[in-house]
Amino acid sequence: MPRGLRRLSSSQAILVAMAAGIAIGFAFPEAGRTPGGFAATDLQLFATIFLRLVKLLIVPLIFGTVVVGIASQTDLKRTGRLAVRAFVLFTVLTGLALLIGWAAAAIVQPGQHVPLDRPAELGTQLAGKKPGIAGVIEGAIPQSIVDAAARNDVLQVLIFSILFAVAVAQAPDRARRTMVEFAESLTEVMFRFTAIVMLYAPIGIGAALAVTVGKGGLGVLRGLGVLVLTCLGALAVFIVAVLLPLALVARVPLRPFWKAMREPVLVAFSAASSDAALPAALRRLDEVGVPKRVAGFVMPSALSFNLTGSTLFVGLATLFVAQAAGVHFSVGEQATIMGTLLITTKGIA
Repeated sequence: MPRGLRRLSSSQAILVAMAAGIAIGFAFPEAGRTPGGFAATDLQLFATIFLRLVKLLIVPLIFGTVVVGIASQTDLKRTGRLAVRAFVLFTVLTGLALLIGWAAAAIVQPGQHVPLDRPAELGTQLAGKKPGIAGVIEGAIPQSIVDAAARNDVLQVLIFSILFAVAVAQAPDRARRTMVEFAESLTEVMFRFTAIVMLYAPIGIGAALAVTVGKGGLGVLRGLGVLVLTCLGALAVFIVAVLLPLALVARVPLRPFWKAMREPVLVAFSAASSDAALPAALRRLDEVGVPKRVAGFVMPSALSFNLTGSTLFVGLATLFVAQAAGVHFSVGEQATIMGTLLITTKGIA
């Protein structure tokens, strides 16, 4: 490997791979494939391997970090206070994200650019399949940790890990110490495992972008460009109006924080999955000195309860589809929909 490439950081290598993937997808589109010829979509295997490796990390990382974060504390009241503050913050942030996404769709009206012509019966059929709030709550409670782990159900694994950690914290000292040491060892090994997987990240991410562009071309977002731009604008407003003031109030050093989080952000963006960013984010937070008891509880919890970007998009997309279908909501209906989304998006992972 040339010396210049060896000097690239992980995030720089990912950026180079993203550019290369776009170029390959454009140069070898699926539509231009010749019999027996190469197309960018042939790289799907490499992208799939990366996503499978990332999913392989999630369950043991969540279990290890949550158990260490909670069970290592002899003062459960302290952990309880952390949990209450975290979940209050999660609720406020997701509520604000939902409002900003909804307001952006109401102002820009991106759905006007993509008119739909679908029979009303289809919407009725789909509405009949929704699980409802009770279904979402029931689906969050695991009946088998083996089944939840096999399906990579993040919310069920998280709930099991919290309950298990609380039980460990209440166990006799010898048993508690043994389980905490096991969880610490598991977490440390999984951080090393994550570092190995991240060596493959540029290949997997580049392949994923090549496949996407190879299938739809550079104009893959043309038809929904207004929706995408509206979403990006709403996210920018959320960052500037909500996250930045919150960081300043909490006295977060912005430059070191961005330097530490740059790699996880790139991974989440390019893989289109916040799950993919969790291992790298936990490792980076540990490196910059965030206490394990905080990061180990808050980060996995946030993966299910604080997906502000997804919540923002769900609110925006709901109004987008209504606009495209020519459906108009009253003020009361809008309030009902937003209240429902605020609750149901807690299980969106």
